Amino acid sequence: MKKSIHPEYKIATVKCVCGNTFQTRSTVGDIHVEICSNCHPFFTGKQKLVDTAGRVEKYLKKYKLNQKKTGEDKKDVQAEKAS
Repeated sequence: MKKSIHPEYKIATVKCVCGNTFQTRSTVGDIHVEICSNCHPFFTGKQKLVDTAGRVEKYLKKYKLNQKKTGEDKKDVQAEKAS
């Protein structure tokens, strides 16, 4: 490798808005982030559905995920196919 063309790889402190800090290595130095694995809903299990203008209901209606599979649902599907 050529010398003096690679950036310096040094210890960096990552700071999250939630207050969590940890150290890693980086070429850019200290890093400030808005969300980390300590406060991200996927990792904490506190994931919420944000319904904007009924999009969740529209999705559930489209794919019929909010209804149990019964004989009535099958009749509805058959009626839609016939139309």
